[in-house]
Amino acid sequence: MREAGRAAATVLHKLCAMVEAGISTLDLDEAGGKLMKEVGVTSACRGYRAGSKVFPCYTCLSVNEEIVHGIGLPERRLESGDIISVDVCISCDGYIGDNCRTVPVGKVSPDVERLMRITEESLFLGIDQAVHKNRVGDVSRAVQNHVEDAGFAVITNFVGHGVGKTLHEDPQIPNYGQAGSGPRLKKGMAVCIEPMVNTKSSKVKMAEDGWTALAVDGMPSAHFEHTLLVDEERAEIITIPEGFEKAEHFFAASTSVA
Repeated sequence: MREAGRAAATVLHKLCAMVEAGISTLDLDEAGGKLMKEVGVTSACRGYRAGSKVFPCYTCLSVNEEIVHGIGLPERRLESGDIISVDVCISCDGYIGDNCRTVPVGKVSPDVERLMRITEESLFLGIDQAVHKNRVGDVSRAVQNHVEDAGFAVITNFVGHGVGKTLHEDPQIPNYGQAGSGPRLKKGMAVCIEPMVNTKSSKVKMAEDGWTALAVDGMPSAHFEHTLLVDEERAEIITIPEGFEKAEHFFAASTSVA
């Protein structure tokens, strides 16, 4: 799991560095596929089946009001002022690494900067609660409180999850709930915590492609995610890229909003 987490984080870190005005989301997705090959892993997204639907891309690239599961397209070119959520899920020797980060394209508005900052902060507040003998609801409530206290809306349609040899395992980890409720977390569990936050409305609609989820009001959405191992005192975040041996060094260097 540690190897898979590091590989996923390395691909995500390099791919986010390629985000710039003028690049298409298809170009980014293809670059993600090449980076995975260089690292020696495969995409856990490409070929993922949901009923009769098959996901066509190496990564999930969601722009502005797109919340999750955005598809890379040649005609979708990034513009200055956009934000893009880059979600990288890989398989490494049969184990999954999963992480996501929302990054700005050039300069974004102060309101959008704040949306990204609050979403990322809520992720780490949730991680703080992911310790042995706490419950899923402790994580959920920490995320929800921070987001809603800031005036934003947590997404209720999509959740964090357990992870291991398959992409989505128990337990489900919503970004809303009551402290002290839900399954108990145990040392050694691998989970993904991933706040998805809309500017105003938590309501979601699906795009015609059948995959991309969008904010119904067309306002920006942000998404941050880490894979971690539950431990007794503090969760171990395993989606840290090559070259960043300590988590705090990576976070200080990678935080997109001061």
